[in-house]
Amino acid sequence: MYEKYPTDAFVLSGRNRGEADRYYTLYTREFGLIRARCSSVRAERSKMRYALQTFSLSNVSLIRGRAGWRIAGAAAKSGIVVDARIGLLPYAALARISKLLERLLHGEEKSDYLFDSVQEARSALLQERSDADSIELLCVIRILFALGYIAPNSAMQPLFANCDYTDVMLGTVQAYKVSALGVVNAALSATQL
Repeated sequence: MYEKYPTDAFVLSGRNRGEADRYYTLYTREFGLIRARCSSVRAERSKMRYALQTFSLSNVSLIRGRAGWRIAGAAAKSGIVVDARIGLLPYAALARISKLLERLLHGEEKSDYLFDSVQEARSALLQERSDADSIELLCVIRILFALGYIAPNSAMQPLFANCDYTDVMLGTVQAYKVSALGVVNAALSATQL
């Protein structure tokens, strides 16, 4: 009997396999970035398909088998519902953040700071706010900091203190915007990915 591992997870992407299966790229609180298979999730009778929509935050039960991870259960904590009041910018920002995580994370490594930063960014983006670009920039800075691409003693130290996306924090990002973009671009080019 295999052991089930329950954890919170962001659904970064998915690709179809076979008639009803789907492979997902998940960023989990307990294991970091993993790729997992979910059987029959595309079938109409599947109860998990709504919990595993792209950009959703879900509680998943994982099983590690010989062939890799499998998703044994999923319940949505916060799904994605397209809301015309907030426009498409937040969803585009979520897509870019997801692609950045897939690009920079390799293997399983737990990071509570990184998970909480992405979770708070997702929550802030899905509210009716007009500062999606500042939220995205702050999230990218925190991702790069958590992965070691930005030094902790940089001039942007106040941005790393916590995982919140308050108006004060977003105002600080606006104050550092020009230098922050330079640091982000330098860090991304240093990854060579």
